[in-house]
Amino acid sequence: MSASHLPISALWLDPFRPLSAANAQALAGAGLVVTTVSTLDALQEALADEQAAYAMLVLGLGGDTSLLEDSAALVKASRLTLPIVCRTERRHLEAAISSIHQGACHALAADDWTTSAWTQTISRARAASQAAASAPLNTMASAAANTAASHMHANPAQEQVRSVVYVDPISRNLLALAHRVAMANVAVLIEGPTGSGKEVLSRVLHESSASANGPFVGFNCAAMPEHMIEDMLFGHEKGAFTGAVRDHRGLFEQAQGGTIFLDEIGELPLTLQAKLLRVLQERTLVRLGGERTIGLDVRVVAATNKNLRESIIQREFREDLYFRLSTFKLRVPALTERPGDILPIVARMLGRHGQHGQSWSVSSSAQTALLAYPWPGNVRELENVVQRAMVLCSDQQIDTQHLMFDDMSVESLLASGYQAPSAPPPAAPPTVDLQLAQGVPANIQELLALVHEDDSADMPLQAAVKHNEHSLIRAALESSRSRLEAAEKLGISPRTLRYKLARLRDNSLSQLANA
Repeated sequence: MSASHLPISALWLDPFRPLSAANAQALAGAGLVVTTVSTLDALQEALADEQAAYAMLVLGLGGDTSLLEDSAALVKASRLTLPIVCRTERRHLEAAISSIHQGACHALAADDWTTSAWTQTISRARAASQAAASAPLNTMASAAANTAASHMHANPAQEQVRSVVYVDPISRNLLALAHRVAMANVAVLIEGPTGSGKEVLSRVLHESSASANGPFVGFNCAAMPEHMIEDMLFGHEKGAFTGAVRDHRGLFEQAQGGTIFLDEIGELPLTLQAKLLRVLQERTLVRLGGERTIGLDVRVVAATNKNLRESIIQREFREDLYFRLSTFKLRVPALTERPGDILPIVARMLGRHGQHGQSWSVSSSAQTALLAYPWPGNVRELENVVQRAMVLCSDQQIDTQHLMFDDMSVESLLASGYQAPSAPPPAAPPTVDLQLAQGVPANIQELLALVHEDDSADMPLQAAVKHNEHSLIRAALESSRSRLEAAEKLGISPRTLRYKLARLRDNSLSQLANA
């Protein structure tokens, strides 16, 4: 039996929900043998027992993280490096997100006793233990490891763990929203400039969803000629064309039970957009040259760096496909809009690209230059600059002379008088706010000021989306002289506005629209 499948032991402290015998048996089936403790004093005694070897600590949280803080202090005092897993009620999502920011390696719903969920939890705890055992090799990498907002698998079947750095408040809010969206089985459209990390966010959505143990399959719609894309996505039967000597499962079939990520969806040829639309509507497909209908259980996440609304106007993208894909939209800001992520990302890259045993540092002037640069190529360009600096630097001490930017010299950056911003106070745990700018067109951000605060964050996702759409439409109509002007502010066509008004069935909105 491989080491990754050996049972492991855990300490279990949950003052809110006692562990039943049936649940303990379910955990044992996933490979987790638990020892329960009922108080912090009992936890302290268990941690002090030199005969006991625990691989993780499982905590049950209420609406706050005070138990996590107290337990983490006891673990630290015992000189142990136990990864901590937190369980919360689904209505306490903010506490789950806060626990990740405070150092927990994983958080999951308190009512989830499935073997797949706990197998994934054990895998993440193992990865956290291995990371702690190897210890960060430098100060910056250690800071990045402590501020990384979450950890996820590149593929659930593999042990490789990818770190996601979301430190800037804008990024943390985006991460909180992505976690909430992941809980609903809806199509997601991710918008953002090239190199900003759209695929990383798509993996966050996958790893935070109920299908996290399923496959994650990615495809770049601009990477292949049209005649090959259909075969890649939907597959073919033996004999469908010359050279088809065997059946081929397309990417949609390969993603069964998981997520398919369609990058650069705006580059998909129109002829294939119609077929993709039908697959999304019917949740079935027919292979090329086949007759059998194949049912699909796949979550679709698409991404684009284009303005798809302009593509619709230019008849380059189908409007019906756009609305089918954009059940929920997330926007990944450019790197220059989230400067708090720059240095932690640099630290993560130094740790990833450096050879084992090397300790890297970055001078204050080099940090200033990194913060001053506008990063037109976003994270992808930042990685290029870091790798160039590592090649040019012979003593693992990166300074300004080692930084080679594509569009600007270091001297011109420093001569501009840029001053690095003072370190902000630690950001409070993000609150889930469905009125975040990430999902709202830029030309209606002013409307958010007209929307009154409410309790939409406590609603189910679909109800919250409808409620906030209602509020934004109301604000647009109240602040506009005509329905046409309101549609322009909302960034939608007048026909779409009429459609939404009809669906909302709100007499007050209709009265405003007709005023």
